[in-house]
Amino acid sequence: MNKDTLSFEDKIKKAKELLDKLVDPELTLSNSVKLYKDGLKELDEAQKLLDEAKLQFEELNDNTTD
Repeated sequence: MNKDTLSFEDKIKKAKELLDKLVDPELTLSNSVKLYKDGLKELDEAQKLLDEAKLQFEELNDNTTD
């Protein structure tokens, strides 16, 4: 599956997996920063998917009330 086509749920799951890795005491600072940035990216992309879905829902709702 292409990383860009992951669903909202998949992106949240990926962000959680990254967060779980951050608690590893053997993790270097450099790797911690990378994991943190990757997690933020996943959450940002998930938020965009959520915003798009909300917009589509609102458009559908507006069309049915006309």
